[in-house]
Amino acid sequence: MKAATGELNLTVITLIAIGAVIGFFWIMWPNIKNSINTQWNNISTYNNK
Repeated sequence: MKAATGELNLTVITLIAIGAVIGFFWIMWPNIKNSINTQWNNISTYNNK
């Protein structure tokens, strides 16, 4: 029974960790996307000169 409880605890911890990573990227994605687009536009403008 102890092994089953340990596996359950590990599963719960893993799911919480995965949820935290997904939540972080969900919140940060608009900022990351804007940064990438800004850099892409700067490179495109520089190359068109």
